[in-house]
Amino acid sequence: QVQLVESGGGLVQPGGSLRLSCAASGSIFSINAMGWYRQAPGKQRELVAAITSGGSTNYADSVKGRFTISRDNAKNTVYLQMNSLKPEDTAVYYCHAKIMRYYSDYDNYWGQGTQVTVSS
Repeated sequence: QVQLVESGGGLVQPGGSLRLSCAASGSIFSINAMGWYRQAPGKQRELVAAITSGGSTNYADSVKGRFTISRDNAKNTVYLQMNSLKPEDTAVYYCHAKIMRYYSDYDNYWGQGTQVTVSS
């Protein structure tokens, strides 16, 4: 059994900051890529940022220069520092990880989602 537990969402004013965290736990042998996706009402889920086990990162154009993804491999945790938040960043943010369980192959796992609302 593998779980991804997110925290850190909430309500923030435009221009403000939030930090999301996502911790993976369970029968984990190895974690490959980790990342954050978001889904706004009426829109498809989209990639926000991703990071490999080696630290290579990838960002959506809309968040470059404002968001920073990082991970702590020892804690199986990925973070998303979000600065200069805009109303259009409002969405449910989902953590994703490609995880290999013991005696298994890599599989995709998702967190339950955390709401981020940017509003004055």
